[in-house]
Amino acid sequence: MVYTTRQIGAKNTLDYKVYIEENGKPISSFHDIPLYADEANQIFNMVVEIPRWTNAKLEVSKEETLNPIIQDTKKGKLRYVRNCFPHHGYIHNYGAFPQTWEDPNSIHPETKAAGDNDPLDVLEIGETIGYTGQVKQVKVLGVMALLDEGETDWKVIVIDINDPLAPKLNDIEDVEKYFPGLLRATNEWFRIYKIPDGKPENQFAFSGEAKNKKYALDVIRECSDAWKNLIQGKSDVKGIELTNTTLSGTSTYSPSAGSAVAAAEQKEDAPVDKSVDKWFFISGSA
Repeated sequence: MVYTTRQIGAKNTLDYKVYIEENGKPISSFHDIPLYADEANQIFNMVVEIPRWTNAKLEVSKEETLNPIIQDTKKGKLRYVRNCFPHHGYIHNYGAFPQTWEDPNSIHPETKAAGDNDPLDVLEIGETIGYTGQVKQVKVLGVMALLDEGETDWKVIVIDINDPLAPKLNDIEDVEKYFPGLLRATNEWFRIYKIPDGKPENQFAFSGEAKNKKYALDVIRECSDAWKNLIQGKSDVKGIELTNTTLSGTSTYSPSAGSAVAAAEQKEDAPVDKSVDKWFFISGSA
């Protein structure tokens, strides 16, 4: 499947939206893209929200029709992550698995915390920087369990199947072998990245340990099943927009929904406040 993107509004503004298109028609980035690119070989589709080394906090919108990618806001202002030494912006291609949902009505037996009501987060570690709205085909390597303000927030570690090192990475121990220090850096980044904004250090389940591929695949299956219940109306919706253009067996199926989306706009990126470039040194983060 070949997917394209449709940008509306300038990046770094409240109007910025990126829709994913199939055959030139906007579809839901949450519900219409299959989780599996090749289920037999366990190859997954990942939607890239945030390219590596960038700061804008972009995410699939749960509330807007067809779930475009937008920039998160707080009190009406655009959100950016801080640069916490020695990191710059996000240190992975950060995104989500479509057709997954971390059910806030369900408490995980090992993390002892409910899901965060989002699609499953994905950290892609390959050498190529992605772009917002890109649909990458990836293989799963492992997973970390962030406990974010009392919610289970899984972080699935993957690599693009087209990466030169992809054939050599098949489980979590291979990450340390070929990307030495990356798992430790990932743990550190998620622990400290909110501290400059006055929030406490984040916590992890499993003492911050990354669980292996088998464990990660079980988490993905659980979140896939949760999404199936959600799209079929069997779960409490929790404010999620379920309109889709491909799932004819659902009550929220609307094949013409994309026709309401505005035409693409080629606009230059808006300037970003210089404070976003500031570097923060976090005591005790090593």
